[in-house]
Amino acid sequence: MELTINHTLRTFDVLPETLEALLAIEIPQKRKGIAVALNNRIIPQSFWAETFLSNKDSILIITATQGG
Repeated sequence: MELTINHTLRTFDVLPETLEALLAIEIPQKRKGIAVALNNRIIPQSFWAETFLSNKDSILIITATQGG
């Protein structure tokens, strides 16, 4: 199963079921300051647990950082 995450093709033996499950794998330590788009559509954090993933989906994860 394949997902494109931040423009990089990733292969999974078992595809994470939801966006929330994917984020727990990709960035387990961070829960705030994250914006996520699935197939060019922004998904609010309140919908991550109920947003199901499919093979070949494209996910963009943006995290806020400090500094300048």
